[in-house]
Amino acid sequence: MNQNLILTIDCGTQSIRAIVFDIKGNLIEKTKVPLEYEHPYPGWGEQKPEYFWEKLCEATKDLWDKNPTLRDRILVISLTTQRGTVVNVDRKGHSLRPAITWFDQRQVEKIKPIPYWDWIFRFIGMKSTIEFFQKQIEAGWIYQNQPEIWNQTYKYLLLSGYLTYKLTGKFVDSIASQVGYIPFDYKKQKWASKYDWKWKLVPITLEQLPDLIEPGKIMGTITKQTAQETGIPEGLPVVAAGADKACETLGCGVVDDSSIHLSFGTTATVNVITPKYKEAIPLIPPYPSVIPKHYTMEIQIFRGFWLITWFKNQFANSEEMEAKQRDCSVEEILEQRIQQIPPGSLGLILQPYWSPGIRIPGPEAKGAIIGFSDWHNKYHLYRAILEGIAYSLREGTERIEKKLKKKIQRVCVGGGGSNSQIALQITANVFNRVIEKPKVSEASGLGAAMIATYGMGVYPNLQETVRNMYQRGNLIYPDPKHHYMYNEIYHKVYSKIYKNLKPLYKELRKIIS
Repeated sequence: MNQNLILTIDCGTQSIRAIVFDIKGNLIEKTKVPLEYEHPYPGWGEQKPEYFWEKLCEATKDLWDKNPTLRDRILVISLTTQRGTVVNVDRKGHSLRPAITWFDQRQVEKIKPIPYWDWIFRFIGMKSTIEFFQKQIEAGWIYQNQPEIWNQTYKYLLLSGYLTYKLTGKFVDSIASQVGYIPFDYKKQKWASKYDWKWKLVPITLEQLPDLIEPGKIMGTITKQTAQETGIPEGLPVVAAGADKACETLGCGVVDDSSIHLSFGTTATVNVITPKYKEAIPLIPPYPSVIPKHYTMEIQIFRGFWLITWFKNQFANSEEMEAKQRDCSVEEILEQRIQQIPPGSLGLILQPYWSPGIRIPGPEAKGAIIGFSDWHNKYHLYRAILEGIAYSLREGTERIEKKLKKKIQRVCVGGGGSNSQIALQITANVFNRVIEKPKVSEASGLGAAMIATYGMGVYPNLQETVRNMYQRGNLIYPDPKHHYMYNEIYHKVYSKIYKNLKPLYKELRKIIS
């Protein structure tokens, strides 16, 4: 039987998926296992690393149960994961504590000034930014609060590195997965040099970090133990792919700065791939692209489509009951209810800064909802959430375009939120551009499959790989009348909210800190 299929493991925030693609980019089969997290204290987000592995095994076994004939046709494996979730392991690869997730909000309480560099940061006006950065470093929190754990830490891994170890038995990771509070040189795409100031911020040593592999290169092969636990055939190569956003960007057919990728994910993002190192926001680096030696300029809306989950948890209990009775999703019911609400939600405007940023928005930022009147109900709020996310994505797109000094016409959308037709239409209307949706909804998995296919030499280069594997789906055209309303709100109200509320956010931060 021909080995002409690619198995991608996609470990996102809300689920882990085992997906099989063919070399033309067709989705052959997939399984999905939901993920849960532990919150021992308010703002914390943890999960045992073994839990992620158990769910990975569950997903692959479910895959073989659904279609046993697929196993012998798998040519190569690739892995893509959520970013910034960290794992401490000992010499045998056993985890030492629960993984701290990317959305965990604990902070380092005591930060130390950095000799020499501290003066430079203060001089260039970046002192508060660096301090914010220091407080977010998970390794610093573990070092201060659990020194016994840190002293036993042989390797400090991202979740991608941990799952790669479980698959191959090697402490290696893809260059394109290195997004987090670690001493990585984003410009040179390797671990920072020993003289880099980043080492001054963290207790990490170079020896505690995994070896880095270029996307498209083989990281290792499936071990006998892994084969027994997952059902994946022993000896199959595991090709380095990248983090979920990097893979999703490629999976949407974006290979250069002629296209923009909007990710409708838990963290909503704007992404553009460039061959040169360019910072969309000063001191916030472009992340490694899955295209070797390329960069992904990115603007993040940290709690993007997480707001949909927040809304459902807070306001949609009756809709959840109705969804069970009708055997449909809660989102379907909510979208039916907002169909007749006009653009602009009758003056209700939301700015989705639910989590603060490092630079834009700054660490003082809060979410804002303005324009409430007595005629508004929860459905107006739901529509305002979708509109607010679209406004913020437009804001990020314009910032990237200003940096690139050009307007980008092709806009492609991926991520779980892209399954919402009304979210796509609102975005098209806010942007006043045609929105392109890939035929395959599993864009991050497809991007990882593209890299694996390229790595195995199926096509002569990565551009040819994307050309053969990407399939365009629906096109969503803007409504000129609706765009006029959104454009007025965007320029005259939305773009001024943060600037005017920033002083109040700072005062609030002083009061409650």
